[in-house]
Amino acid sequence: MYESIWYVGVAVKDVAQAKKDYEEKLGLKATGEPEDSPQLGIKRVVIPFGDTGQFIELVEPLGENSAIRPTLERRGEGIHTVTLAVDDVKAAAEDLRRRGTRIVEVGTQVFIHPSETHGVLWQLRKKE
Repeated sequence: MYESIWYVGVAVKDVAQAKKDYEEKLGLKATGEPEDSPQLGIKRVVIPFGDTGQFIELVEPLGENSAIRPTLERRGEGIHTVTLAVDDVKAAAEDLRRRGTRIVEVGTQVFIHPSETHGVLWQLRKKE
């Protein structure tokens, strides 16, 4: 059912500082400068892994109503979201429901509630 990890979202307090740290301390290179994504309520920067399509996304809350703000305040900085590539999102979601797993659907997006996975928000995404 699961093909690979597509990306890892890391909640940070200051995305510009986190970008600098990832580049200087880990030798990873972001694709550009941090940018606002008001529709998602975040400021973000992407750090790709070569040409695999996999990446790390560093995210900072943008405004008081950002969806990641409560998690960042409650748990501090760290992994917020892990996205799994699957062949069929609907089939994977149905399998999870059959297992009794609590899932959250937002539009066409499917998430496994963090209460099911020890605090990590998992997302399912169609394999590209």
